[in-house]
Amino acid sequence: MSAKILILEDERDIREMLAFCMQQAGYQIEQAATAERVFALLKEGYKPDLMLVDWMLPGASGIEFTKKLKKDPNNQTIPVIMLTARGEEDDRVQGLEAGADDYVVKPFSPRELLARVQAVLRRSGSAVQVTDKMTYGEIQIDTAGHRVLVKGDEIHLGPTEYKILHFFLSHPERVFSRGQLLDSVWGQQVVVEERTVDVHIRRLRKGLAEHDVEHYVQTVRGSGYRFSNK
Repeated sequence: MSAKILILEDERDIREMLAFCMQQAGYQIEQAATAERVFALLKEGYKPDLMLVDWMLPGASGIEFTKKLKKDPNNQTIPVIMLTARGEEDDRVQGLEAGADDYVVKPFSPRELLARVQAVLRRSGSAVQVTDKMTYGEIQIDTAGHRVLVKGDEIHLGPTEYKILHFFLSHPERVFSRGQLLDSVWGQQVVVEERTVDVHIRRLRKGLAEHDVEHYVQTVRGSGYRFSNK
């Protein structure tokens, strides 16, 4: 299983960009816009292998959030990479002294950030490694080759169906509304009707039906869709 990364960033466009970058690399992603949401997730039992934390946050800064996180014995071992436009030496020292394991100055390239993430995970002793393959049940996505395999055989999907399947494999067992799928797969800047999701879901199921796994894409009446083999 790939590593779990939590992104704490209040600007949605940046958060979605970071999530897409990490998901493409094979990581499992959780997102939050506030420190309060992160602590609620931790209280519910969610524990990421690493956090990407923006310095400037509403309410409490990334510095204050990291200090509070590291004071909790249950969470102090979670690695934190601080993301900020503040690149002065005093700022970097302040971030590291707060407990951050690394400090990345904006603007940065996705390649650099991925390299930092992998390095911090290695240093933390995490057994999970980034992978270019995502697997759930009998379905596997080769993210490097942009290929979908079912029971070892390749199937061919359209680009949107591929993105939906990639998103589902990154978030199995969770229910997503049509609106959430539109925001996550198409992006907030694209204006399309929610029923467009249904059209592409049908196409995805048709592709999966070639190997009798279309039941993985489940309709949850009144709520949306879930990806599960249960």
